[in-house]
Amino acid sequence: MAYPAGPASARPSAARPLTDLDFRSAIRIEEINKLIQELGKYEARDYDDQLALEVHSAKDFIFSMLGLVQKQDHRLPITNEYLLLSGGAREGALDMDPYNLGDYAWGPEYDLDFTLLVPAFRLHDRNQPIALDMRNCDAGHTWLSLRLFDSATLAKWGELCCGTDTMTDADSGLYLSPAKVANWFFSMVATAIEEIRNHPRRGLPKVERVERNGSVTTLLLTAGTCRILYDLVPVVSFKGWPAVAQAWPSWSHFWDGKVTEEAAIGGFYLLPACSRSGRGDTEREWRLCFSRTEVQLKKCIPVPLLQAFQACRAVLRLLSQPRALGPYHLWTLMLWACDRLPISFLWQEENSAHFFLGLLDELLHCLINKSCPNYFLPHCNLLEHVQDTMVLLLARKLSGARAEPAEHLQTAVEQAKAAVRLGQGKAGQTALEGEEEEEKSRLAEKIQQLVTENQGKSISVYLNPEDVSKPHFRVDQKFF
Repeated sequence: MAYPAGPASARPSAARPLTDLDFRSAIRIEEINKLIQELGKYEARDYDDQLALEVHSAKDFIFSMLGLVQKQDHRLPITNEYLLLSGGAREGALDMDPYNLGDYAWGPEYDLDFTLLVPAFRLHDRNQPIALDMRNCDAGHTWLSLRLFDSATLAKWGELCCGTDTMTDADSGLYLSPAKVANWFFSMVATAIEEIRNHPRRGLPKVERVERNGSVTTLLLTAGTCRILYDLVPVVSFKGWPAVAQAWPSWSHFWDGKVTEEAAIGGFYLLPACSRSGRGDTEREWRLCFSRTEVQLKKCIPVPLLQAFQACRAVLRLLSQPRALGPYHLWTLMLWACDRLPISFLWQEENSAHFFLGLLDELLHCLINKSCPNYFLPHCNLLEHVQDTMVLLLARKLSGARAEPAEHLQTAVEQAKAAVRLGQGKAGQTALEGEEEEEKSRLAEKIQQLVTENQGKSISVYLNPEDVSKPHFRVDQKFF
Protein backbone atom coordinates (compact mmCIF):
# COMPACT_ATOMS: atom_id res chain seq x y z
CA MET A 1 0.00 0.00 0.00
CA ALA A 2 1.33 3.41 -0.97
CA TYR A 3 1.18 6.27 1.52
CA PRO A 4 0.79 9.90 0.44
CA ALA A 5 3.89 11.98 0.83
CA GLY A 6 3.64 14.63 3.50
CA PRO A 7 4.89 18.18 3.24
CA ALA A 8 8.63 18.67 3.05
CA SER A 9 8.71 20.22 6.53
CA ALA A 10 7.19 17.05 8.05
CA ARG A 11 9.85 14.69 6.73
CA PRO A 12 12.07 13.25 9.43
CA SER A 13 15.64 14.45 9.56
CA ALA A 14 18.45 12.10 8.71
CA ALA A 15 18.93 9.47 11.39
CA ARG A 16 21.93 9.72 13.66
CA PRO A 17 24.32 6.77 13.83
CA LEU A 18 22.90 3.92 15.88
CA THR A 19 25.90 4.09 18.19
CA ASP A 20 24.65 7.48 19.38
CA LEU A 21 21.87 5.75 21.37
CA ASP A 22 21.94 3.28 24.23
CA PHE A 23 20.03 0.23 22.96
CA ARG A 24 18.51 -0.64 26.37
CA SER A 25 17.28 2.80 27.47
CA ALA A 26 17.13 4.70 24.13
CA ILE A 27 19.00 7.54 25.84
CA ARG A 28 21.50 9.50 23.78
CA ILE A 29 25.08 8.65 24.64
CA GLU A 30 25.94 12.34 24.55
CA GLU A 31 23.42 13.03 27.33
CA ILE A 32 24.97 10.35 29.55
CA ASN A 33 28.45 11.73 28.86
CA LYS A 34 27.32 15.20 29.94
CA LEU A 35 25.83 13.87 33.19
CA ILE A 36 29.05 11.98 33.97
CA GLN A 37 31.07 15.15 33.42
CA GLU A 38 28.68 17.19 35.58
CA LEU A 39 28.82 14.62 38.39
CA GLY A 40 32.62 14.66 38.19
CA LYS A 41 32.65 18.41 38.83
CA TYR A 42 30.89 18.01 42.15
CA GLU A 43 32.75 14.90 43.27
CA ALA A 44 36.16 16.38 42.42
CA ARG A 45 38.39 17.20 45.38
CA ASP A 46 40.09 20.38 44.22
CA TYR A 47 42.33 21.85 46.92
CA ASP A 48 43.04 25.54 47.19
CA ASP A 49 45.84 26.68 49.50
CA GLN A 50 43.62 26.97 52.57
CA LEU A 51 41.96 23.58 52.08
CA ALA A 52 45.33 21.92 51.43
CA LEU A 53 46.59 23.41 54.70
CA GLU A 54 43.55 22.09 56.60
CA VAL A 55 43.92 18.60 55.10
CA HIS A 56 47.63 18.61 55.97
CA SER A 57 46.82 19.73 59.52
CA ALA A 58 44.34 16.84 59.96
CA LYS A 59 46.87 14.32 58.63
CA ASP A 60 49.57 15.61 61.00
CA PHE A 61 47.09 15.32 63.87
CA ILE A 62 46.34 11.68 63.03
CA PHE A 63 50.03 10.80 62.80
CA SER A 64 50.78 12.58 66.09
CA MET A 65 47.91 10.78 67.77
CA LEU A 66 49.27 7.41 66.54
CA GLY A 67 52.68 8.41 67.90
CA LEU A 68 51.01 8.93 71.27
CA VAL A 69 49.46 5.45 71.02
CA GLN A 70 52.93 4.01 70.42
CA LYS A 71 54.34 5.78 73.47
CA GLN A 72 51.50 4.57 75.67
CA ASP A 73 51.48 0.93 74.60
CA HIS A 74 54.76 0.20 72.73
CA ARG A 75 53.11 -2.36 70.46
CA LEU A 76 52.99 -0.15 67.37
CA PRO A 77 56.37 -0.06 65.58
CA ILE A 78 58.54 2.92 66.50
CA THR A 79 59.26 3.49 62.80
CA ASN A 80 56.10 2.86 60.83
CA GLU A 81 54.96 3.10 57.23
CA TYR A 82 51.32 4.11 56.86
CA LEU A 83 49.34 3.84 53.63
CA LEU A 84 46.91 6.74 53.07
CA LEU A 85 44.08 6.05 50.62
CA SER A 86 41.71 8.60 49.13
CA GLY A 87 38.11 7.81 50.08
CA GLY A 88 36.66 6.07 53.11
CA ALA A 89 36.53 2.31 53.58
CA ARG A 90 32.85 2.25 52.60
CA GLU A 91 33.71 3.97 49.27
CA GLY A 92 35.61 0.96 47.95
CA ALA A 93 39.10 1.88 49.16
CA LEU A 94 39.36 -1.60 50.74
CA ASP A 95 37.87 -5.05 50.40
CA MET A 96 35.83 -4.64 53.58
CA ASP A 97 32.28 -5.82 54.17
CA PRO A 98 30.13 -2.67 53.61
CA TYR A 99 27.40 -3.67 56.07
CA ASN A 100 29.89 -3.43 58.98
CA LEU A 101 31.22 0.05 58.23
CA GLY A 102 28.50 2.34 59.56
CA ASP A 103 26.56 5.12 57.84
CA TYR A 104 28.20 8.49 57.19
CA ALA A 105 26.81 11.01 54.72
CA TRP A 106 28.99 13.17 52.52
CA GLY A 107 27.74 16.75 52.96
CA PRO A 108 25.75 16.53 56.19
CA GLU A 109 28.61 14.88 58.15
CA TYR A 110 31.89 15.31 56.28
CA ASP A 111 33.52 17.05 53.32
CA LEU A 112 36.50 14.77 52.65
CA ASP A 113 37.21 11.15 53.58
CA PHE A 114 40.35 9.02 53.78
CA THR A 115 41.39 5.52 54.79
CA LEU A 116 44.65 4.96 56.67
CA LEU A 117 46.20 1.51 56.95
CA VAL A 118 48.12 1.38 60.23
CA PRO A 119 50.63 -1.50 60.46
CA ALA A 120 50.25 -2.82 64.00
CA PHE A 121 52.66 -5.62 63.19
CA ARG A 122 55.38 -5.20 60.51
CA LEU A 123 57.06 -8.19 58.89
CA HIS A 124 59.50 -6.44 56.58
CA ASP A 125 62.64 -8.37 57.50
CA ARG A 126 62.94 -11.26 55.05
CA ASN A 127 64.86 -13.24 57.67
CA GLN A 128 61.85 -13.30 59.96
CA PRO A 129 59.90 -16.58 59.96
CA ILE A 130 56.37 -16.20 58.58
CA ALA A 131 53.72 -18.84 58.94
CA LEU A 132 50.50 -18.13 56.99
CA ASP A 133 48.14 -21.00 57.78
CA MET A 134 45.40 -21.25 55.13
CA ARG A 135 44.36 -24.83 55.83
CA ASN A 136 41.15 -23.89 57.66
CA CYS A 137 40.24 -20.78 55.64
CA ASP A 138 38.30 -19.85 52.54
CA ALA A 139 40.26 -18.47 49.57
CA GLY A 140 41.88 -15.10 50.22
CA HIS A 141 42.08 -15.59 54.00
CA THR A 142 44.63 -16.93 56.44
CA TRP A 143 45.56 -17.47 60.07
CA LEU A 144 48.81 -15.90 61.27
CA SER A 145 50.87 -18.06 63.61
CA LEU A 146 53.46 -16.45 65.90
CA ARG A 147 54.84 -19.83 66.96
CA LEU A 148 58.26 -19.27 65.34
CA PHE A 149 58.81 -15.73 66.66
CA ASP A 150 61.22 -14.79 69.43
CA SER A 151 60.24 -14.48 73.09
CA ALA A 152 60.18 -10.66 73.00
CA THR A 153 57.58 -10.69 70.20
CA LEU A 154 55.51 -13.30 71.99
CA ALA A 155 55.60 -11.31 75.22
CA LYS A 156 54.37 -8.21 73.38
CA TRP A 157 51.58 -9.84 71.38
CA GLY A 158 50.69 -12.89 73.47
CA GLU A 159 47.61 -11.26 75.01
CA LEU A 160 46.21 -10.64 71.53
CA CYS A 161 46.59 -14.25 70.42
CA CYS A 162 44.17 -17.14 70.66
CA GLY A 163 44.33 -20.90 70.31
CA THR A 164 42.69 -23.51 68.13
CA ASP A 165 39.52 -25.29 69.16
CA THR A 166 41.46 -28.44 69.88
CA MET A 167 44.91 -27.58 71.18
CA THR A 168 47.36 -30.40 70.53
CA ASP A 169 50.42 -28.71 71.95
CA ALA A 170 51.50 -25.68 73.91
CA ASP A 171 52.29 -23.65 70.77
CA SER A 172 48.96 -24.12 69.00
CA GLY A 173 47.47 -21.11 70.76
CA LEU A 174 49.79 -18.59 69.15
CA TYR A 175 47.53 -17.28 66.39
CA LEU A 176 47.30 -13.49 66.21
CA SER A 177 43.63 -12.60 66.64
CA PRO A 178 42.23 -9.90 64.29
CA ALA A 179 39.27 -9.33 66.62
CA LYS A 180 41.53 -8.76 69.63
CA VAL A 181 43.87 -6.53 67.61
CA ALA A 182 40.92 -4.40 66.43
CA ASN A 183 39.58 -4.13 70.00
CA TRP A 184 43.00 -3.17 71.35
CA PHE A 185 43.58 -0.60 68.59
CA PHE A 186 40.23 1.12 69.10
CA SER A 187 40.69 1.31 72.86
CA MET A 188 44.20 2.78 72.48
CA VAL A 189 43.04 5.37 69.92
CA ALA A 190 40.09 6.34 72.16
CA THR A 191 42.46 6.71 75.13
CA ALA A 192 44.87 8.88 73.12
CA ILE A 193 42.03 11.09 71.87
CA GLU A 194 40.74 11.51 75.41
CA GLU A 195 44.18 12.63 76.57
CA ILE A 196 44.39 15.13 73.70
CA ARG A 197 40.95 16.49 74.63
CA ASN A 198 42.06 16.89 78.25
CA HIS A 199 45.06 18.96 77.13
CA PRO A 200 43.69 21.12 74.29
CA ARG A 201 46.09 23.13 72.19
CA ARG A 202 45.24 26.06 69.99
CA GLY A 203 45.25 25.32 66.26
CA LEU A 204 44.73 21.57 66.56
CA PRO A 205 41.86 19.96 64.63
CA LYS A 206 38.81 19.23 66.77
CA VAL A 207 37.78 15.59 67.20
CA GLU A 208 34.01 15.45 66.80
CA ARG A 209 33.50 11.67 67.03
CA VAL A 210 35.49 8.47 67.62
CA GLU A 211 33.53 5.34 66.69
CA ARG A 212 34.05 1.64 66.16
CA ASN A 213 32.67 0.12 62.94
CA GLY A 214 33.51 -3.56 62.77
CA SER A 215 37.30 -3.70 62.76
CA VAL A 216 37.58 -0.07 61.60
CA THR A 217 38.11 2.91 63.91
CA THR A 218 36.42 6.00 62.44
CA LEU A 219 37.36 9.56 63.39
CA LEU A 220 35.47 12.69 62.36
CA LEU A 221 37.63 15.82 62.61
CA THR A 222 37.09 19.51 61.99
CA ALA A 223 40.20 21.27 60.72
CA GLY A 224 39.50 24.94 60.14
CA THR A 225 36.39 25.01 57.95
CA CYS A 226 36.76 21.44 56.64
CA ARG A 227 35.23 18.29 58.14
CA ILE A 228 37.34 15.21 57.46
CA LEU A 229 36.52 11.55 58.02
CA TYR A 230 39.36 9.12 58.71
CA ASP A 231 38.91 5.35 58.70
CA LEU A 232 41.85 3.80 60.59
CA VAL A 233 42.46 0.10 59.97
CA PRO A 234 45.04 -1.90 61.99
CA VAL A 235 46.83 -4.30 59.63
CA VAL A 236 49.74 -6.72 59.46
CA SER A 237 52.25 -5.43 56.92
CA PHE A 238 54.46 -7.69 54.80
CA LYS A 239 57.32 -7.03 52.42
CA GLY A 240 57.30 -9.19 49.30
CA TRP A 241 54.46 -11.18 47.74
CA PRO A 242 52.38 -14.10 49.07
CA ALA A 243 52.95 -17.53 47.54
CA VAL A 244 49.20 -17.98 46.97
CA ALA A 245 49.32 -15.10 44.44
CA GLN A 246 52.67 -15.95 42.82
CA ALA A 247 51.09 -16.54 39.39
CA TRP A 248 49.52 -13.08 39.16
CA PRO A 249 52.64 -11.02 38.21
CA SER A 250 53.45 -13.39 35.32
CA TRP A 251 50.15 -12.76 33.50
CA SER A 252 49.68 -10.05 30.88
CA HIS A 253 48.38 -6.82 32.43
CA PHE A 254 47.42 -3.31 31.33
CA TRP A 255 50.12 -1.84 33.56
CA ASP A 256 52.99 -3.84 32.05
CA GLY A 257 55.92 -1.50 31.39
CA LYS A 258 54.35 1.32 33.44
CA VAL A 259 54.82 -0.04 36.96
CA THR A 260 58.07 -1.61 38.11
CA GLU A 261 58.03 -5.11 39.54
CA GLU A 262 59.27 -3.78 42.87
CA ALA A 263 56.33 -1.36 43.08
CA ALA A 264 53.80 -3.93 41.85
CA ILE A 265 54.72 -6.78 44.19
CA GLY A 266 56.67 -4.97 46.88
CA GLY A 267 54.29 -5.70 49.73
CA PHE A 268 50.86 -6.71 50.93
CA TYR A 269 48.71 -6.60 54.07
CA LEU A 270 46.41 -8.67 56.22
CA LEU A 271 43.12 -6.97 57.06
CA PRO A 272 41.18 -7.82 60.24
CA ALA A 273 38.29 -9.42 58.35
CA CYS A 274 37.09 -13.02 58.11
CA SER A 275 35.54 -14.81 55.14
CA ARG A 276 31.99 -13.94 54.13
CA SER A 277 30.73 -17.51 53.83
CA GLY A 278 29.55 -17.74 57.44
CA ARG A 279 32.22 -20.32 58.14
CA GLY A 280 34.77 -17.60 58.86
CA ASP A 281 36.58 -17.52 62.19
CA THR A 282 36.42 -13.95 63.48
CA GLU A 283 39.01 -14.71 66.15
CA ARG A 284 41.76 -16.00 63.87
CA GLU A 285 41.01 -15.22 60.24
CA TRP A 286 42.67 -12.35 58.36
CA ARG A 287 41.96 -11.22 54.78
CA LEU A 288 44.73 -10.72 52.23
CA CYS A 289 44.87 -7.13 51.01
CA PHE A 290 46.78 -5.69 48.04
CA SER A 291 46.11 -1.98 48.53
CA ARG A 292 49.77 -1.07 48.16
CA THR A 293 49.72 -2.53 44.63
CA GLU A 294 46.30 -1.03 43.84
CA VAL A 295 47.65 2.47 44.53
CA GLN A 296 50.24 1.90 41.80
CA LEU A 297 47.73 0.42 39.35
CA LYS A 298 45.29 3.31 39.79
CA LYS A 299 47.89 5.66 38.29
CA CYS A 300 47.68 3.68 35.03
CA ILE A 301 43.87 3.58 34.70
CA PRO A 302 42.61 5.91 31.92
CA VAL A 303 40.78 8.99 33.18
CA PRO A 304 37.55 8.40 31.17
CA LEU A 305 37.22 4.95 32.74
CA LEU A 306 37.82 6.36 36.24
CA GLN A 307 35.09 8.94 35.60
CA ALA A 308 32.70 6.17 34.59
CA PHE A 309 33.68 4.21 37.72
CA GLN A 310 32.89 7.21 39.95
CA ALA A 311 29.52 7.68 38.22
CA CYS A 312 28.66 4.01 38.61
CA ARG A 313 29.68 4.13 42.27
CA ALA A 314 27.35 7.11 42.79
CA VAL A 315 24.47 5.13 41.26
CA LEU A 316 25.27 2.19 43.55
CA ARG A 317 24.83 4.53 46.53
CA LEU A 318 21.25 5.12 45.42
CA LEU A 319 20.57 1.38 45.65
CA SER A 320 22.00 1.35 49.23
CA GLN A 321 20.07 -1.65 50.62
CA PRO A 322 20.95 -4.47 50.81
CA ARG A 323 24.68 -3.88 51.03
CA ALA A 324 25.99 -7.18 49.68
CA LEU A 325 27.17 -5.32 46.56
CA GLY A 326 29.75 -2.64 47.27
CA PRO A 327 32.17 -0.30 45.49
CA TYR A 328 35.05 -2.76 45.80
CA HIS A 329 33.20 -5.19 43.52
CA LEU A 330 32.97 -2.37 41.00
CA TRP A 331 36.66 -1.54 41.43
CA THR A 332 37.55 -5.20 40.80
CA LEU A 333 35.49 -5.31 37.61
CA MET A 334 37.22 -2.15 36.37
CA LEU A 335 40.66 -3.72 36.86
CA TRP A 336 39.59 -6.79 34.89
CA ALA A 337 38.21 -4.50 32.15
CA CYS A 338 41.57 -2.73 31.88
CA ASP A 339 43.24 -6.08 31.18
CA ARG A 340 40.55 -7.12 28.69
CA LEU A 341 40.06 -3.96 26.58
CA PRO A 342 42.57 -2.05 24.41
CA ILE A 343 44.09 0.76 26.44
CA SER A 344 43.75 3.18 23.49
CA PHE A 345 39.99 2.59 23.52
CA LEU A 346 39.80 3.27 27.25
CA TRP A 347 41.54 6.64 26.84
CA GLN A 348 38.85 8.04 24.50
CA GLU A 349 36.90 10.58 26.52
CA GLU A 350 33.75 10.28 24.38
CA ASN A 351 33.47 6.64 25.50
CA SER A 352 32.82 7.44 29.18
CA ALA A 353 29.11 6.71 28.76
CA HIS A 354 29.86 3.33 27.18
CA PHE A 355 32.18 2.51 30.08
CA PHE A 356 29.52 3.52 32.59
CA LEU A 357 26.85 1.38 30.92
CA GLY A 358 29.34 -1.44 30.49
CA LEU A 359 30.19 -1.45 34.21
CA LEU A 360 26.48 -1.67 35.06
CA ASP A 361 26.15 -4.58 32.62
CA GLU A 362 29.20 -6.25 34.20
CA LEU A 363 27.70 -5.90 37.68
CA LEU A 364 24.46 -7.48 36.49
CA HIS A 365 26.37 -10.33 34.84
CA CYS A 366 28.34 -10.96 38.04
CA LEU A 367 25.19 -10.98 40.16
CA ILE A 368 23.29 -13.36 37.91
CA ASN A 369 26.23 -15.77 37.88
CA LYS A 370 27.22 -15.07 41.51
CA SER A 371 30.78 -14.67 40.31
CA CYS A 372 33.22 -11.79 40.89
CA PRO A 373 36.82 -13.11 40.91
CA ASN A 374 39.33 -11.19 43.00
CA TYR A 375 41.77 -9.44 40.64
CA PHE A 376 44.84 -10.82 42.43
CA LEU A 377 43.36 -14.16 43.50
CA PRO A 378 40.96 -15.28 40.74
CA HIS A 379 40.04 -18.43 42.65
CA CYS A 380 38.58 -16.17 45.36
CA ASN A 381 34.96 -15.32 44.46
CA LEU A 382 33.83 -12.06 46.11
CA LEU A 383 30.13 -12.93 45.61
CA GLU A 384 30.15 -16.60 46.57
CA HIS A 385 28.56 -15.89 49.94
CA VAL A 386 25.55 -13.90 48.66
CA GLN A 387 22.21 -15.68 49.11
CA ASP A 388 20.05 -16.31 46.02
CA THR A 389 17.16 -14.20 47.31
CA MET A 390 19.50 -11.25 47.86
CA VAL A 391 21.03 -11.74 44.39
CA LEU A 392 17.56 -11.51 42.84
CA LEU A 393 16.71 -8.35 44.79
CA LEU A 394 20.01 -6.68 43.88
CA ALA A 395 19.69 -7.71 40.23
CA ARG A 396 16.22 -6.19 40.02
CA LYS A 397 17.43 -2.90 41.51
CA LEU A 398 20.46 -2.80 39.24
CA SER A 399 18.33 -3.70 36.23
CA GLY A 400 16.12 -0.70 37.00
CA ALA A 401 19.16 1.58 37.06
CA ARG A 402 20.39 0.10 33.78
CA ALA A 403 16.98 0.70 32.16
CA GLU A 404 16.97 4.38 33.24
CA PRO A 405 20.65 5.41 33.45
CA ALA A 406 20.05 9.12 32.80
CA GLU A 407 17.43 9.39 35.56
CA HIS A 408 19.70 7.69 38.08
CA LEU A 409 22.69 9.79 37.04
CA GLN A 410 20.62 12.97 37.35
CA THR A 411 19.58 11.93 40.86
CA ALA A 412 23.23 11.29 41.71
CA VAL A 413 24.14 14.74 40.37
CA GLU A 414 21.46 16.40 42.49
CA GLN A 415 22.64 14.52 45.59
CA ALA A 416 26.26 15.52 44.94
CA LYS A 417 25.20 19.12 44.41
CA ALA A 418 23.25 19.09 47.69
CA ALA A 419 26.22 17.51 49.50
CA VAL A 420 28.51 20.30 48.33
CA ARG A 421 25.98 22.96 49.37
CA LEU A 422 25.64 21.34 52.82
CA GLY A 423 29.40 21.13 53.25
CA GLN A 424 30.84 23.55 55.77
CA GLY A 425 34.31 23.52 54.18
CA LYS A 426 35.66 24.59 50.83
CA ALA A 427 35.88 21.10 49.30
CA GLY A 428 33.84 21.05 46.10
CA GLN A 429 32.85 24.73 46.34
CA THR A 430 34.80 25.42 43.14
CA ALA A 431 32.21 23.46 41.17
CA LEU A 432 29.33 25.50 42.61
CA GLU A 433 31.14 28.79 42.02
CA GLY A 434 31.84 27.74 38.45
CA GLU A 435 28.18 26.84 37.95
CA GLU A 436 27.07 30.23 39.31
CA GLU A 437 29.46 32.03 36.96
CA GLU A 438 28.17 30.01 33.99
CA GLU A 439 24.57 30.83 35.00
CA LYS A 440 25.40 34.55 35.17
CA SER A 441 27.04 34.42 31.75
CA ARG A 442 24.02 32.64 30.22
CA LEU A 443 21.67 35.21 31.77
CA ALA A 444 23.74 38.12 30.45
CA GLU A 445 23.79 36.60 26.95
CA LYS A 446 20.02 36.06 27.05
CA ILE A 447 19.37 39.66 28.08
CA GLN A 448 21.73 40.97 25.41
CA GLN A 449 20.00 38.86 22.76
CA LEU A 450 16.52 40.04 23.83
CA VAL A 451 17.59 43.70 23.74
CA THR A 452 19.24 43.33 20.33
CA GLU A 453 16.30 41.51 18.74
CA ASN A 454 13.57 43.67 20.29
CA GLN A 455 14.80 47.25 20.03
CA GLY A 456 12.11 49.79 20.86
CA LYS A 457 9.88 47.26 22.57
CA SER A 458 8.89 47.10 26.23
CA ILE A 459 10.99 44.52 28.11
CA SER A 460 10.25 43.56 31.71
CA VAL A 461 11.35 40.84 34.13
CA TYR A 462 9.02 38.66 36.19
CA LEU A 463 10.22 36.71 39.27
CA ASN A 464 8.17 33.84 40.61
CA PRO A 465 7.95 34.25 44.44
CA GLU A 466 8.19 30.45 44.75
CA ASP A 467 11.49 30.30 42.81
CA VAL A 468 13.34 33.60 42.46
CA SER A 469 16.38 31.84 40.97
CA LYS A 470 14.74 31.65 37.50
CA PRO A 471 13.78 35.03 35.97
CA HIS A 472 11.16 35.21 33.19
CA PHE A 473 11.21 37.98 30.56
CA ARG A 474 8.27 39.67 28.88
CA VAL A 475 8.61 41.47 25.57
CA ASP A 476 5.35 43.36 24.97
CA GLN A 477 2.80 40.53 25.49
CA LYS A 478 5.13 37.56 24.98
CA PHE A 479 6.89 35.68 27.78
CA PHE A 480 10.34 34.06 27.45
